[in-house]
Amino acid sequence: MKVNKIAIVSLSSGILGEDAVAHERELGIKRLKDLGLEVEFMPNSLKGLAYIKNHPEKRAEDLLAAFKDYSVDMILCAIGGDDTYRLLPYLFEHDELKQVAKQKIFLGFSDTTKNHFMLNNLGIKTFYGQAFLTDICELDKKMLPCSQAYFEELIKTGTIKEIHPSDVWYEERKDFSKKAVGTPRISHKNNGFELLRGPKQFSGEILGGCIESIYDFFDNSRYEDTISLTQKYHLFPSLDEWQGKILLLESSETKSAPEKYRQMVRALADYGIFDVVSGVLVGQPQDKAYYEEYKQILLEEIQNADLPIVYNLNVGHSTPHCIVPFGVKAEVDITQEVIKF
Repeated sequence: MKVNKIAIVSLSSGILGEDAVAHERELGIKRLKDLGLEVEFMPNSLKGLAYIKNHPEKRAEDLLAAFKDYSVDMILCAIGGDDTYRLLPYLFEHDELKQVAKQKIFLGFSDTTKNHFMLNNLGIKTFYGQAFLTDICELDKKMLPCSQAYFEELIKTGTIKEIHPSDVWYEERKDFSKKAVGTPRISHKNNGFELLRGPKQFSGEILGGCIESIYDFFDNSRYEDTISLTQKYHLFPSLDEWQGKILLLESSETKSAPEKYRQMVRALADYGIFDVVSGVLVGQPQDKAYYEEYKQILLEEIQNADLPIVYNLNVGHSTPHCIVPFGVKAEVDITQEVIKF
């Protein structure tokens, strides 16, 4: 399925509507149009941080409208944030999302993890790993080559066939101002996928996302109602539903301290997820922060010694960003350093 029209939504943070990112918006719009795409910003997506924060129901309206619009082939998230879970009552209380959700491309990452779980709940296959501001609006002279290759494959074919390690990884930018337009990122050689434990080949449908966002399903320290809403709307799959799946985990720009990372992995272990999934894929931490510490924690906290754990994927908050299809069979082959769909 070739993509002709993209709808851009702000489902979490409203930063897309702020004047401070106007130069990034313009860059992104031009790049999408240069790819032959029609671009529509959903009605509330550009209303700014305060409005978006205070009106989760309007964010939900935009998502529902994008699904209802038959001319929209792809729904692209502006960026992540931290409270998209607040959309749940407006999407699930009266089956609002179920009534309009249909199979079209949905792409986002970070806090959007929760939106992926919402759509997974309804049997919609989604794509994890890129967003408008972070990827299309990259301040370099063009999109980062690896990220662009995945994005173009998705809009031209409607799918992703394979994921390979990127040749390089990039440090996160410190400056996103207008004067940074056209400046390159600092890059380093990438070492490829790293098998921490278990068989070199395994398969299953992939599901998961940002570990900090997933932890909200088990912990109320960020918002007091994340657990209750998650349970009310059955957002996190049961162990039966996780059976045979591959769990994807990547860590956010907050660069959680090792003690916090251990808590988050342990919460998943206590849930029993590592006893039923067929493998774990783990993203490279942003700027390689706590790279060795996170690796050690995974090996210590995941008790299932037969479970394959693959580390150092270029996904989510580590740049560049591959795109991971959720809900389709994946074949992981570490000998060939490839994930095939």
